[in-house]
Amino acid sequence: MKRILLVKTSSLGDVIHNLPVVNDILQHNPKAQIDWVVEEGFADIPRLHPRINQVWTVAVRRWRKQLFKGATWQEIQTFKQAIGALHYDAVIDTQGLIKSALITKLASGPSHGYDKYSIREPIASMAYQQSYSISYQQHAVARNRTLVAQALAYPVPTNAPDYGIQANAAQFPMSLSLPKQPFVIGLHGTSRDSKLWAIDRWVALGKQLENEATALVLPWASLAEKQRAEQIQSHLTHAMVLPKLSIGQLATIIAQARAAIGVDTGLSHLAAALNIPTVAIYTDTNPALTGVMAGAFAPAINLGNIDASPSADDVYNTYRQIIASSSR
Repeated sequence: MKRILLVKTSSLGDVIHNLPVVNDILQHNPKAQIDWVVEEGFADIPRLHPRINQVWTVAVRRWRKQLFKGATWQEIQTFKQAIGALHYDAVIDTQGLIKSALITKLASGPSHGYDKYSIREPIASMAYQQSYSISYQQHAVARNRTLVAQALAYPVPTNAPDYGIQANAAQFPMSLSLPKQPFVIGLHGTSRDSKLWAIDRWVALGKQLENEATALVLPWASLAEKQRAEQIQSHLTHAMVLPKLSIGQLATIIAQARAAIGVDTGLSHLAAALNIPTVAIYTDTNPALTGVMAGAFAPAINLGNIDASPSADDVYNTYRQIIASSSR
């Protein structure tokens, strides 16, 4: 297997969950050239991996909203011609959705994916020349690693995942001055309100961090997230609200943090993938199958569950635990 195409288009956490398969492949085939198809908004993630050869971007989310525009169909045709012009030894769809299966069909080469009993949209399995039964009763990272191992005929890995990415220092916003003292990146924004952690708990956590001369740095992506960050900051002495940043730029900030504390959001997965000690807070979801998974080089702990929001003390004490374990 010399040239391999991975199809994992979205969302942020799912794309990060797919990263360990790259180093798995390279461990068994060091000369492999690995390309990746990803939604344009998440392309920064595979680009952080030094061994990804080419990142193909699609814009399915945008195309769906602009289906009657000629420019949309021109973009689709250009992508179809470009991806079909290269021959791959294996095309592996670890997404298992109809949209990713259609992309897989456009590529040239033997196609692999989950069987109809192992994916959310069973009809997608009809697009693959080889399909595999992969249990749902394991973490998403393990499912991806198992599928790719079976597709490429090497033993299913059992070691801790190596996400393999590195923040690109060239993307750091040069006009930005980070706190001089150690800081924790507070990943407070998420896709729905039920997964938020209460503002008063963020404030209580921030005060505990201030007592040990550690700042809380707060990113944001939407106006609502910016307002929440500013509200948290208003109660603290050593908190900083970042400007709006791209994923690649934010990765350069996360990579400098002492630790990350975040809710159920793709950015918490990104922190773990960047080998930053991470505490992930769950209030409305069960982290057993899609929670943050620690990599080989830094600890990560998931707290909470459905209707079981952890207290500020729970989070702070867990943060102290992972800092102690990572400094040994």
